This record gives sequence, structure tokens and C-alpha cells, in this order.
Amino acid sequence: MPASPAPIAAGLLPCGLSLPSGIATATLLVELRRLCWGAADILRAYARGEVPPHGFPPALSVEDGGEGPVSAADLAVNRWLLDGLSTAFPAAAWSLLSEETAQEQLRPGEPLAAAWLWILDPLDGTKDFLQGTGEYAVHLALVHGQRAVLGVVLLPELEELWFGLPPASEGDGVGEAWCENRAGDRSPARFSVRRTCGELVLVASRNHRDQRLEALVAELALGGSRAVGSVGGKVAMILRGETDLYISLSGRTAPKDWDMAAPEAVLRAAGGAFSHADGRPLLYNTGDVRQAGCLIASHGLTHAELCRRSAAAMATIDPEFPL
Repeated sequence: MPASPAPIAAGLLPCGLSLPSGIATATLLVELRRLCWGAADILRAYARGEVPPHGFPPALSVEDGGEGPVSAADLAVNRWLLDGLSTAFPAAAWSLLSEETAQEQLRPGEPLAAAWLWILDPLDGTKDFLQGTGEYAVHLALVHGQRAVLGVVLLPELEELWFGLPPASEGDGVGEAWCENRAGDRSPARFSVRRTCGELVLVASRNHRDQRLEALVAELALGGSRAVGSVGGKVAMILRGETDLYISLSGRTAPKDWDMAAPEAVLRAAGGAFSHADGRPLLYNTGDVRQAGCLIASHGLTHAELCRRSAAAMATIDPEFPL
């Protein structure tokens, strides 16, 4: 892996982000930092069986009526984020959607009537949270015109906070992406320089793999693989140069908007790529929250080839599978 670059200057602020009227980029980033590190403290307290901060109740045991530490942590961070955004920006022309509120907010086939929409996942990687691997994340994405225009991925156990502001449209070059620690020190993404399929390292799920995915990975003849929990954690490994691509291959049980929007935004902002195998972009708030099909995230150097080879392989592995 190349040597880590010098940190980004502490005063650097992104300047190309379009936001609803009355919302300043600098103010928004300050609030997002506060909310994310607060969420990290809440989750780490629940994970360790400690009393959570900010007045949230201790988790009951898993045996006590099913209200275990995972659901307690989910609900606490969900409330922390929703209340925090609403209080900090009471007049903002955006709506808020989270995994925890989706069932009551969404109707099948109907997008939310929101020009600007926050899509939040208060705890991505529930199994890893419960198993104590530390490979869980918090996702926040701001969506406009069905595309994610800002993404935030928090990895509490690694003390990493990733921000991504993708380019306004495809072909506009690289956006702005960086990683912060709790002290506010910043560093950029550092993709690997591996290019050929035989060199590329896949990051895959421990818990969501089937025969089709195994067949596709075998057909690509990659250089190796690693297993990590949350989608945010997988994308962060690509951003650090530890791995090079991630493939999601699913239908009815596909990842949802809140799983993909924030990691996708950060990866694209850094100069990577995240698309369907047929090249279509990921869209959000379409009336179907499932991100189904053959989705490929990569460091971008060989993305077109990966998509082409994956589409050709799927035509043989499962001709009926929609990309």
C-alpha cells in the first residue's frame, strides 16, 4: 500500500455542496460532527454494557422481553440523530427518513414527497454489533433528485468519521472526501494501485453470501478476499486501500436505501465508483427502498471492466437475474 499522505489542512471546507436555502455548509458539518461523535458514544456504551450518555436508558438484557441491547441502541441513536437534526435546523426544507421510521413513513411504490431527504441508518451491521466484532457503522446521507449529494459514515470502534460530497453530476470529476478522527485531524482516501482482476482484493459479507455470489467471484478470478460486517465498513476498507471492490448480489432481500446511500456517496466523492453491473447509478427515494441487482463498488481504476465481466458472468450464472 502507498504511504499515507499528509493530513488535509484543518481549515479546508468543501465549497461545491448545494444545500437547501438557509443551510450553510460549515454549520451543517459542525452539527454532523457533533451528532456523529455523540452517536459513537451511545453505541459504544451499549456495546460495553455501560450506562449510555445523553440521558438514554440502560439496555435490558436480551431475555427481558426481547428489548435487548441492539434494539435499545438502534432506538437511542435513531432518536439522537432525528432530534439533533430537527433541533439544529428547525426550518430546513428537508425531510428525515431512517431505517427505524421507514415502516410508518413509507408506502409501497410511493416516493416521499421531499425534494431534499436525509436517509439515516442508526446502526448498520447489527449482527456484528451483537457479536462484538466492532464492525458496525452509522450512516447519514442527504439525497436530492434521487442521488446522494452528501454522505457520512461513522465507524465508532475505529474512531473514523468519513465525509463525502460527490460531484454534481457524472463526468464532473472527483468530489471531496476525507476522514476525521475525534480530534478533527483529517486525511484523504488512499486507494490501492492494484489494477488487474488477478490482483484485486474483494471485501465481502460474512452473513450475506449465496451460491450465485460465490460463482460470480470465482468467475472474476480475483486476487483475494476479506470479510467485514457493515456496508460502511466495507467501503471504508476500499477507501483505505486495504481492499478494492465490494459486490452486492441480491433480489427480494436486498440491502435498502439506508444501507447504501451514505457509503456510496463517500466512495464516489473520493473518486471511486458504485453502480449496477450494467452501469446504472444507484437511485434513492424511488418508491422501492430495495437496492436490488448486481451492485459493484470499487476504487474506480477497473470499474468498467469489472462491470462488463460481471454482467457477462451473470448472463450464464443466472440469466433471469436483473442487474
